[in-house]
Amino acid sequence: MAAPSIASSLHRAHIPARRVLTTTHAFATVPTPKDPSTRPKSYFKDTTLASFSDFVSSSQLPSSEAYALRTAQVGPSGKKRTITRLPEWLKTPMPAGNQNYKKIRADLRGLGLHTVCEEARCPNMSECWGGSDKSAATATIMLMGDTCTRGCRFCSVKTSRSPPPLDPHEPENTAEALARWGLGYVVLTSVDRDDLPDGGSRHFAETIRKIKHKKPSLLVEALTGDFRGDLDQVRVVADSGLDVYAHNVETVEGLTPYVRDRRATFRQSLNVLAHVKERARL
Repeated sequence: MAAPSIASSLHRAHIPARRVLTTTHAFATVPTPKDPSTRPKSYFKDTTLASFSDFVSSSQLPSSEAYALRTAQVGPSGKKRTITRLPEWLKTPMPAGNQNYKKIRADLRGLGLHTVCEEARCPNMSECWGGSDKSAATATIMLMGDTCTRGCRFCSVKTSRSPPPLDPHEPENTAEALARWGLGYVVLTSVDRDDLPDGGSRHFAETIRKIKHKKPSLLVEALTGDFRGDLDQVRVVADSGLDVYAHNVETVEGLTPYVRDRRATFRQSLNVLAHVKERARL
């Protein structure tokens, strides 16, 4: 019998290796079975979850009514078509009678300020701005304009390589508005400004200091970008007197290149958060 060729021998030698690698990869995300008695509590299985009625603004609804499809005829005479209407429990009334909402909106227009609430057309805006007997009013202010230098695929904010210059009066105007709005908590976020040498960190920090000067009791959260990984700029904001430092990683590491702008990386975001946490211990 003829001796096997070198090529066929190498082919057979590589088959087990491929199978091992494939098997290892297939089980990489499967957790190792553990003793049920020592298993950590699973939120979805071991705790009481909110019922459907907890998300309904009115009284409890029977399932038949909650899930019933409602239709309506729309269009001119002779060309009417049937559409499916949203259920009543999913609708939010316009905040026509909320005075705090009106005051905040008028001030925003007058001072040229921007909010994430409006940019995203958030349906909860009236509840946040108006507050309630259960919680103080809150708002999310977007600093440094409404045009971002990055183009993340999940975001609808306007983008440009050269946005308009910063408004030097924005820190003072923001602090003045927040001081008279009656808010208990404010979130300051911003567009990314890679066109600026410091990424806008000093503008961000100055806004926080102005707010704390005018209303020390107001809790301030800074939801910042990654400042291109420049930890010196991260420290500028972290040391400005804020109450909460936040930064979004947006998605898991494997999807980051497909979802976020190429200048943002998962590890870069983790470094920002780790640096702020370590600095808080000092």
